[in-house]
Amino acid sequence: MTRIALVGLGAMGRNHLRVLGELENVELAAVCDSDAAVVSPASRKYHVPGYISWVEMFERERLEAAIVAVPTRFHLEVGLAALQRGIHVLIEKPIAAGVSEGQQLIEAARRAERVLAIGHIERFNPAVQELQRHLEAGEIGRVFQIHARRQGPFPARIRDVGVVIDLATHDLDVMCQLVASNLSRVFAETEQRIHTEHEDLLNALLKFESGALGVLQVNWLTPTKIRELSVLGERGMFVANYLTQELTFNRNANAEPHTAGRGNPKSVAEGEMVSYPIAKAEPLRLELESFLKSVRSGGRPTVDGEAGLRALQMAIALVASAAEGRAIAGDELRGLLSPPQA
Repeated sequence: MTRIALVGLGAMGRNHLRVLGELENVELAAVCDSDAAVVSPASRKYHVPGYISWVEMFERERLEAAIVAVPTRFHLEVGLAALQRGIHVLIEKPIAAGVSEGQQLIEAARRAERVLAIGHIERFNPAVQELQRHLEAGEIGRVFQIHARRQGPFPARIRDVGVVIDLATHDLDVMCQLVASNLSRVFAETEQRIHTEHEDLLNALLKFESGALGVLQVNWLTPTKIRELSVLGERGMFVANYLTQELTFNRNANAEPHTAGRGNPKSVAEGEMVSYPIAKAEPLRLELESFLKSVRSGGRPTVDGEAGLRALQMAIALVASAAEGRAIAGDELRGLLSPPQA
């Protein structure tokens, strides 16, 4: 049994709480939130101690792991306190409020020889995992473009970061993972329409070192939830729906498989559409199981601190591009995406 505590009982924290209560070989040891009104019912329902002070909880409870689901501005403080006490940590994305804070968490995990995982939940979406398998098998040939849409209504609970840091980090992480290439140039436009402090709309163009183009559309202004990713290549186009966990492939009828990867197709024609069977599962459950497996084995987590920091750095580059009204590329972009000097 792995003794684990949950810090933060907001919307995402409550999801963690539900899944933790369902997992085998896990002992939920304690819950914590600064709001006593949410701690008490959670404590009673799961028959565990409840705290309003994470410092007190870490000092009093014997813990192996902790889930940190507090607002972003507290990630560093809570994460460091856990790691310094020898506790393995999964922190909800983004890793921290800034690059320096993220690096501090990575260094603390390294010194403590503890797992630091970041909650980029879409890596565990069965549709994304199936898509990655097909891409790695070379079934689409060379990737021309990857297009992500993450749009929906404004969540009033999000106040400390804008839509780029809160949502676009999901897709930046997934896009780089699927394309298997780093960014070479970015250009972004943002707008602030409803959020009182930060941007709530992003349109971005990305260029990868592989030559693939990226299109990223993210907002909190759309009156329906859209979570979709398409990958266009030599042999056709994959479309993954995050919400329904469906994956389809629209084949280029004129594609020549034996020449894939060696040049552009001579022509494109509408071909058959294939729907792939996917064993649907809750991504959060898969994420927590993966984290706990790393805790027990000492292995590297699927999304480690370095991956979480890279997603944050890419998001910051997009914010800077939008603020300055220009593309960021070359040495300047590499500087923004490089690991900070210790």
